[in-house]
Amino acid sequence: MKDNPVDKEKVKSFLLEVLKENVDSKSIEWLLQQKEKIAMEASYLKFYMAFSQASRYFKKQLLSLSEKDKEKANQLVKGFSPASWDQLQTARSYLLLHFEENDPSTWVKALNKLFETADMHEQQSLYAAIPLMPFQKEMTERAIEGLRTNISSVFDAVALNNPFPSKYFDERAWNQMVIKAIFLQRPLYQIQNADERANHNLAKILTDFAHERWAAGRKVMPELWRFVGPYIDGENITDIKKVLDSGDLLHKKAALLACSLSDFSEAKKLLELYPDLKAAIQNGNINWESIGKEFQSTIQ
Repeated sequence: MKDNPVDKEKVKSFLLEVLKENVDSKSIEWLLQQKEKIAMEASYLKFYMAFSQASRYFKKQLLSLSEKDKEKANQLVKGFSPASWDQLQTARSYLLLHFEENDPSTWVKALNKLFETADMHEQQSLYAAIPLMPFQKEMTERAIEGLRTNISSVFDAVALNNPFPSKYFDERAWNQMVIKAIFLQRPLYQIQNADERANHNLAKILTDFAHERWAAGRKVMPELWRFVGPYIDGENITDIKKVLDSGDLLHKKAALLACSLSDFSEAKKLLELYPDLKAAIQNGNINWESIGKEFQSTIQ
């Protein structure tokens, strides 16, 4: 896949403007001073110290963004979604973009050093900022490493609201990410480009996973069927029927939405048996986000 370079200057300006709308002038003054020091000395140490000290000047409070801000973020970097970012990680990302390094291997080495010494929130900030970094392809292994964590906020920084995995992960890494997200019961609707990266191997793994859960007398999260829908066939259609027969409306919606993604004739016939739900799917009232949000409300 072609790697489109990020316009760092425009992203820097955007992050600074967003911060100016969300924090006091003293914090901005400190940030600009650190930016100058990092740029003048081209020092990893100066950057590292500023990155760490930013917590004294910025809060872990979610950004307040206008719809215009959100649109501009996506225009700058497709899929960039800072609505889930807080003030501190935004400031840290701004500093990160001022740490100049022209050699990919040196950049990766410096960033790996920071990742390995970072606390939980610093790691969260770094992983979420990967789509804004230079040399993104070279950061793929680091992003995959982030998925091995047991800290949900760090895992989410890689897997959710992040365009990087769908762009750079191979099928194996992508599938492992989705499987772990399901195991952790994370909001799958926040995985970007999920439909484009659906694949037959993942569908088979997830139907096997569903069988194991059912055998243990447990349910599976309804969003799982999103990744099975395009690959419904004569073998797994019985799983869809089992979900429809369960009597659980939320899971029934998910199974039928999966059927709407399928060209398999029996899946289409199942959808016809539920005209009201079919209509709700067709007009967009039932979608993976609504299903995901409803499910998350039941487990929180």
